[in-house]
Amino acid sequence: MSTQRIIVVAKRSTYHTQVVVRQDPVYLKLLEQNDPSVASLLHAHEEHEATVARVLSIVRGLGVEFRLIDAPWEPFDLRGVSLVITVGGDGTLLTTSHQVGSDIPIVGINSAPSTSVGFFCGLQPKECEEGIPKSLRGEIPSMELARMDVRIDGRVVSRRVLNDVLYCHESPAATTRYVVEIGGEVEAHKSSGFWIGPAAGSTAAQRSAGGKILPLASKDLQFVVREPYGYTGPLRFSRMLVPDGATLVAHSKMPDGKIFLDGPHTSHDVGFGVRVCFKRSEESLHVLGLGGRLGRRRRNGPTGPHGGME
Repeated sequence: MSTQRIIVVAKRSTYHTQVVVRQDPVYLKLLEQNDPSVASLLHAHEEHEATVARVLSIVRGLGVEFRLIDAPWEPFDLRGVSLVITVGGDGTLLTTSHQVGSDIPIVGINSAPSTSVGFFCGLQPKECEEGIPKSLRGEIPSMELARMDVRIDGRVVSRRVLNDVLYCHESPAATTRYVVEIGGEVEAHKSSGFWIGPAAGSTAAQRSAGGKILPLASKDLQFVVREPYGYTGPLRFSRMLVPDGATLVAHSKMPDGKIFLDGPHTSHDVGFGVRVCFKRSEESLHVLGLGGRLGRRRRNGPTGPHGGME
C-alpha cells in the first residue's frame, strides 16, 4: 500500500515578512511607537506560528509523506496527493484553491481566529488533533462548491474562481464603461464596475454591493453592479443571477479596464472591445468541514469586500 501524501500550505504572517525578514523601518518604528495600525500584528503572528507548529506536529504523527509550502501562490505537484491543508485565513485557501482540481479535497485551518474570520476554514486550531486525521480518512463532511469559468476573447484565464471577479477601470476614480450581454439581451452600463461570482462569494463583496446571500449548493452566479450611473434611468441588469448553463458577457468600452480574480493579486488587462465571458465552471472544489457551522456563519458572517481575507 502506497504512503499517503499531504500538501500543507502555511502562509507567512505580515509580522514575519515585514519585521523578521525585511526589517522594514516603517513597521519597526510603528511597533516601537505602539501605533494602533500594528496593534494586533505580533499577537496574530504568534497565534499563527503556534497553529502551524501544532498542525505540523499532528501531520508528522500520521506517518504520511507531506510537503510544507509557505507561499500559497507557489506551484506544487499534486500527483498522489490525498489532501491539501491550508493554514492561514480565507486568502490562503482562496489562493491555494486555484491549484486544486475537483478530485482532491481541501481543508482550511484558521490559524489566528482572534484576528481572522476564516469563512472557508472548516477547522479551528483546537479541532486539529481530531479534525486532521478525520479529514485524511474521509470522515469529515465534504461540500462541493461551484467555481467560475472566466474567458477573455475566448481564452481561458481561469476555471477556478471561488469567491468573485471584480471588473472595473484600472483607476478606482474613473468610470467603468461596458455593455452587458446575457440571453440575447444587451444593456450599456456606466458604473464603478461590477462583482460577479459563485455562491461561495455571495456573503463577501457581492453582499456588500447589495447582492443577496445564495445557498452554498447553488450553481448560479451572481452579478452586482457597483455604484451604477442612474441618470439615464434604472438599469435592468444591476443585480441578477446568471443561471447555471448561461454565460454573461461584458463588452469593454474602455481602453484601460481590469479584472481581478479572487482578490488583488491576480489581474488581467481588459482593453476596448474586449469580451470577457463568465459562466459556471465544470471544475468544482471539495472543501471539508464547512457543514452546519458554516451555515450559521453565513447568516451572521462577514460582509466586507472579501470577508476578512488573509
